[in-house]
Amino acid sequence: MSNRRAFITGISGPALTAEEREFVRDFRPWGFILFKRNAENPAQVVRLVDELRETVGDSDAPVLIDQEGGRVQRLRPPHWPLYPSGAALGALYDLDHPLGLSAARLSARLIAADLSDLGVTVDCLPLADVPIVGADDVIGDRAYGNDPDKVAAIARAVTEGLQQGGVLPVLKHIPGHGRATADSHLSLPRVENSRTELERTDFAAFRPLADLPMAMTAHVVFSALDPAQPATTSATIIREVIRGVIGFQGLLMSDDVSMNALAGSLAERTRAIVGAGCDMVLYCNGKFDEMREVARETPELSGKALQRAQQALASRKAPLPFDRVGARAELDALMARTAGA
Repeated sequence: MSNRRAFITGISGPALTAEEREFVRDFRPWGFILFKRNAENPAQVVRLVDELRETVGDSDAPVLIDQEGGRVQRLRPPHWPLYPSGAALGALYDLDHPLGLSAARLSARLIAADLSDLGVTVDCLPLADVPIVGADDVIGDRAYGNDPDKVAAIARAVTEGLQQGGVLPVLKHIPGHGRATADSHLSLPRVENSRTELERTDFAAFRPLADLPMAMTAHVVFSALDPAQPATTSATIIREVIRGVIGFQGLLMSDDVSMNALAGSLAERTRAIVGAGCDMVLYCNGKFDEMREVARETPELSGKALQRAQQALASRKAPLPFDRVGARAELDALMARTAGA
């Protein structure tokens, strides 16, 4: 892994193009991320995952996906089942805490089984964002609730389900996207609350999850901490909040470098992400010229970043035995309780 570059890349379609194949061989990304455009059916995804790993020359190269449940599912019917949203899990938790946690664990375990069938080893889940009234809907019903303790408890259950299924979790969006009044895909959100308030609410949901192997940053400005830079490119926030107040010591990846919340060219953004202290740059769009621009500015993995990457991958365990049909029936029965309520 020591000669790999510190970025994760998306690709354009359901198979590598000749140009992409040469790019992967030349620039050696640490990992790959899949989207709906990359997933036509299970057999095709298995072929693509195998091709990605074969081309980069690493049978354990991480392959990521956003498979949360609810409206953020890259894998969908008819080939893959739907799963409850974060808010639906939170609603069941409000009715009965243990049942809500059981449903969260079961849903994540079933998602992990779907991903394991395909060779996908990392899910960008759980969320620990704590939304407030009036925030942009980019988080919305993806969140488990608006109480930090509740959010952390459900996120832990989701983490357990993924890990039991042999899939690594990515905690997002650290140190919190819940207060953002803009969609960071489109523009840069600013949060004006005091540090005291943020530590009491937003940051508090992440602290109990600081032991997770990987986390993804928020493209959000927290004016009380750094009025100029979003968390992703703020050395102050990464050092004082993510590594400090929250205590996260795992592999820190950026959210997508191509999102409009970030300023400057992709090359400038990439340098800023690495310079601020992120271990890994995430590029999602699969546009070849952009992909190459990011790769050229990304260093080889070394030092603490390499160590964290190795530790993250080493934490993945083989899936535990699992009754998939029974688990799905149990999950559906649990979620039916919220409909009755």
